Amino acid sequence: MDSLVVVDAANVVGSVPDGWWRDRHGAAERLRDALVEYAGTGLPGLVAPPVDMVLVVEGAARGVASVEGVRVVAASGSGDDRIVQLVTEERGDRDCLVITADRELRTRVQSLGARVTGPRAVWGRGGARER
Repeated sequence: MDSLVVVDAANVVGSVPDGWWRDRHGAAERLRDALVEYAGTGLPGLVAPPVDMVLVVEGAARGVASVEGVRVVAASGSGDDRIVQLVTEERGDRDCLVITADRELRTRVQSLGARVTGPRAVWGRGGARER
């Protein structure tokens, strides 16, 4: 059975001040593209393949499209609320990992049985560019 990995795009993109605020859409696309490899390989030490990789975007990044291996879900309102909704609706009996540094969100999804880790889980590993 595949593991569900939900990535908080706004939080992960914003974890390093590299100018992402000048192009939020482009920054979310770069993150999406970095996640493709993990959909096939998993995240070493955290999640084994296969992985159902979901990137939750909001605001200016809402137009980012899904690609093979990464499903992009646009939040109509709060990205955090959409992540909680996804975990509630899609976790089922499978392993679920949420990638965020947001403390409140971490608490909310952990209460639903999800595991959490921070942005370093994707930046600097394998195909993801060093941040």
